[in-house]
Amino acid sequence: MTDLSGVPPLRDPVMVAAFEGWNDAGEAASGAVAHLERVWGATSVGELDPEEYHDFQVNRPSVGTDEDGSRTITWPTTRVYWARPPGASRDIVIVRGIEPSMRWRKFIGELLQYADDLKVGTMITLGALLADVPHTRPIPVTTTSDDERLLDKLAVEPSRYEGPTGIVGVLQDAAMKAGLPSLSLWAAVPHYVGQSPSPKATLALLRRIEDVLDVTVPLGDLPEDARAWERGVDELAEEDTEIGEYVRQLEQAKDTADLPEASGEAIAKEFERYLRRRRPDEDGGKPGML
Repeated sequence: MTDLSGVPPLRDPVMVAAFEGWNDAGEAASGAVAHLERVWGATSVGELDPEEYHDFQVNRPSVGTDEDGSRTITWPTTRVYWARPPGASRDIVIVRGIEPSMRWRKFIGELLQYADDLKVGTMITLGALLADVPHTRPIPVTTTSDDERLLDKLAVEPSRYEGPTGIVGVLQDAAMKAGLPSLSLWAAVPHYVGQSPSPKATLALLRRIEDVLDVTVPLGDLPEDARAWERGVDELAEEDTEIGEYVRQLEQAKDTADLPEASGEAIAKEFERYLRRRRPDEDGGKPGML
């Protein structure tokens, strides 16, 4: 049993989890949960013992100086927080961690114990992968679930992926077997600029979270960071003719694939976001998609 003595009763909580490592191209997913933790003023619930799960030659601790000038070591680990977004009707449990080097099943068991103790009703995992997508178009975010209720309610597809998986896939599977409805959001990061950070992909994940949970996420400087990132890649493509031609091919393929959807739905979603940001404090009690 985790020590939750400092945590108030949570309102219909949703767990949002992301992990650095194999599931986190451009650090887009871990960047998204770090942003949520910061802008919602999340409060620590606890952390997993890193000695159990990490090879410190792979994920090394870092040394720094605290406010008193003392030297301190920070160990790589997975931390759990809770947050109460302003104007929202439910609370959020945030998991920000690192894909473990060992004992994955025990690691997952600890996270599911937190979910059970905090009475989490739905889990959302975030991931990011490298893909053949152009940086000049909106970053695609794929939403999948294996829960029949969520498939019907959100009109999403079950995952068809087969092959090696990371801790996100293992967590999704374990949640399903434990009877915890779960949803997975994956951002596609342009593979030719897959280095970290990837603010445009982080922004795409946060906007999808807004849609799914019907909450307002303060974005701060992130939209400008995303525009600056895109301008930087534009300059790269202008300087390298091969990359420039490749980007044009990706743009043509993307535009052709999207043409039949003539984006009425996208416009409607953007308008909903606009209204939500205009009146974030008036939406308390309004149910989200979940």
